[in-house]
Order: sequence, then C-alpha cells, then structure tokens
Amino acid sequence: MASELCKTISVARLEKHKNLFLNYRNLHHFPLELLKDEGLQYLERLYMKRNSLTTLPENLAQKLPNLVELYLHSNNIVVVPEAIGSLVKLQCLDLSDNALEIVCPEIGRLRALRHLRLANNQLQFLPPEVGDLKELQTLDISTNRLLTLPERLHMCLSLQYLTVDRNRLWYVPRHLCQLPSLNELSMAGNRLAFLPLDLGRSRELQYVYVDNNIHLKGLPSYLYNKVIGCSGCGAPIQVSEVKLLSFSSGQRTVFLPAEVKAIGTEHDHVLPLQELAMRSLYHTYHSLLKGGQLLVLWLTAAPPSVCRLLTC
Repeated sequence: MASELCKTISVARLEKHKNLFLNYRNLHHFPLELLKDEGLQYLERLYMKRNSLTTLPENLAQKLPNLVELYLHSNNIVVVPEAIGSLVKLQCLDLSDNALEIVCPEIGRLRALRHLRLANNQLQFLPPEVGDLKELQTLDISTNRLLTLPERLHMCLSLQYLTVDRNRLWYVPRHLCQLPSLNELSMAGNRLAFLPLDLGRSRELQYVYVDNNIHLKGLPSYLYNKVIGCSGCGAPIQVSEVKLLSFSSGQRTVFLPAEVKAIGTEHDHVLPLQELAMRSLYHTYHSLLKGGQLLVLWLTAAPPSVCRLLTC
C-alpha cells in the first residue's frame, strides 16, 4: 500500500497533476511524499476523504501553495492548525465528520474561501474571525454543539447558504438579518424560543427552515411570504386534556380548532368580550365628554356593567 501511494504521488508530481485523489487509503499521517522537496506546486485539488488523519502539517501551504480545494471529510482531525491560514488561494475547505473541537482564528485569513463545511464535529463556538471571510458563500456547521453564532458573521457579505441544524442554539443574533446575500437559512433541530423580528425582511432570503424547535411559538411576519419549514415547532397540544371551545347559534354548535385553546388556559386572566367592548366605549366617551355634569348624566343612562367597570 505504501509503495502504491508513493507511486501515485510521484506520478502526480512528474506529470504536474492538478487533482490528486487519496481517498480510502487508511492514512493515519499526512503522506511525507506530498511534502518532499518542493512538494506539488501545481496541485489545486486534494481529496483525502475517509482516512484516519488526526492533524495537518505546519508547512502545508509551503508545499502546496496553489491549493484551491481541500477535502478532508471523515477523518479524526481534532484541531484546525494555524498553518491553514497560509493557503491564500483556498476556495473550498471540507472538514465535515471529524472530531474538531477548535477552529483557529487564522481561518479568517482565507480571504478567497467560498465554501466552508464543518458539519458533524464537536465545535462549541466559532471564532469571530469567520466574519472576515468576505467571499464565503456556503457555511455548513450543522450537527455540532454550538450555543450561539459569532456576532461578526453578518460581515460575510457574500454568504448565501447558512446551515446550523442540530446544534444547541437558544437565539439567533439580530445582526444575522443584515446578511445582504443570504438566500437559504436552516436552523432545524435547535432550542430556539424566538426569532429576530427583522428576519426575512431581506428580499434575498427565500428559504427558512426551523423544524423541530419545540420551544418556538411563532414566526416574524416578514417570513410569511417565504418558503418555510416549521414542522415540530411549539409544544404539542393534547386535545383530550381540555374540552374543545365552541359557540352555538340556535340548534347548531360549532367547535373551534384545537389550537385555539393554546392561546391561554383556564387559569389565565382573559377579559370577556363584553368587558373589552365596555372599556372601549368608555374611553371613546371619556375623550368627548368635558365636564363632570355630562359624565354624571352619561353614567345615569349607562348599563350597570359599565358602572361596575368604572368603580373598579
């Protein structure tokens, strides 16, 4: 296997290959042949998926200076080293399905980066420097342990697709609403209780997915004309526990939808419609009446329910 690997890399060096596939090689260490002498100066795309790598070499950028795409999906990498920031031409970085706990701040130096995939790791936070990625179009950080998103994320002016499914987010930074190019936002399977009221105000944002956020009770009005995924949101309603509300007219009784009772319970203080109407009537007359005598005359003719209201 080692000789075959060396032969593959040697051929790529001699023939100045731009693409090199080293997937499924059971690699535990970064191949030294890739870093030998001047490295592979012409290599632009390196595929090393489904191996057992635990780290990356510090001289990676020096030996592979023209690398544009780096695919490290499904390895055992724990830390993204500082050296990653020297790959100045890198446009696509895939570190999904690793054991990442930390992303170094130097990732913000990848000014040409367009696609960053960090899904299915163990990240608890992202460095603020992610906001320096002005060309970033795709960010996938789903299935991690994130409690929040970096405030500077709104500075990723080219970001179009943001996926943060299956994390531990309680809220979404309001600055996220300022992303001018965001077209699709997916936050399914988190712990969101509310969303920023401005979310969806941008015309560019067309797809929003917040499925399976059981604490989420409502959506901002700007999202009502978007493509929304919100199944599994809100506490489930147990119809059998509470009698359905209804109203009757003559011999006909119409039951209201079960969701209506979710607005309040019998222990909540809800004003009857009659009292609400009387309060509105009182405020209307009060603005028109000028003088205590007129008020007394009005009270004399007012219904008893209004008099009781005014004496409370």
